[in-house]
Amino acid sequence: MDFLTYLVSGLSLGSIYAIIALGYTMVYGIAKMLNFAHGDVLMIGAYISFVFINQLGLDPILSLLLACISCTIIGIVIERIAYKPLRGANSLSVLITAIGVSYFLQNIALLIFGANTKSYKSIVSLPPLHLFDGNLNISSESIVTILLCIIIMIALTTFINKTKMGQAMLAVSEDRSASTLMGINVNGTIAMTFAIGSFLAGIAGVLLCSAYPTLTPTTGAMPGIKAFVAAVIGGIGSIPGAFIGGLILGVLENLSKAYISAQLSDAIVFSLLIIMLLVKPSGILGKTSIEKV
Repeated sequence: MDFLTYLVSGLSLGSIYAIIALGYTMVYGIAKMLNFAHGDVLMIGAYISFVFINQLGLDPILSLLLACISCTIIGIVIERIAYKPLRGANSLSVLITAIGVSYFLQNIALLIFGANTKSYKSIVSLPPLHLFDGNLNISSESIVTILLCIIIMIALTTFINKTKMGQAMLAVSEDRSASTLMGINVNGTIAMTFAIGSFLAGIAGVLLCSAYPTLTPTTGAMPGIKAFVAAVIGGIGSIPGAFIGGLILGVLENLSKAYISAQLSDAIVFSLLIIMLLVKPSGILGKTSIEKV
């Protein structure tokens, strides 16, 4: 039963990674940018929900919605101010800018909320699930996180494949210049991509702090990096790939902590990234692109 407990907990953690990775994979797949400030948007969303729940006493679900809306606005502002002027710049300039935005958000949170660790109140108030005569206990946070991740993945896939905006995103990801000639608002499409990714980051931040109830200005740093690893393992640019990569990473991390070493779990996770880059650089569901020179 211990193995099943660790497995479910790993799936829950992996679901959080998957939700964050969906934001990474959408922005890269459509705008061809690596938004390394994505994990810090997650942290800002968690702080906003913390203020609404702990200091203003709002309903947890309402605080989640307000946090997600705030993250969406922040994502659009970041894209407009930091990334849009670099639309034609080289990837190194975008990467440096993303790192700068990341540190900017961390320091803003540090100035406003301080460096002390905040105790976060979970938004989930359901009782845990007891199976096999109480030998397997699954927390309500784990159940809600896994189910919500599946719903988000299905909804996002449907949105991309069935809506006009989703088709525009696919067109921009294939050829930005041709999309402009076809009358697609490329700038608006990329802004919408950042908005959706940041909305998902808000959800992930609240779920992460509900499962692991501590909050600091660096809360989003390591989950953001691991979610990026999950996106690469699954195939960055692929929505199902981000989902699969997140689950694999969460289960591997949890089982490593349980059966090998808590100190070595991160090293094992990043070792998987190295192995994947050596064996299949495009990721599990990624497509190998051929560039003409």
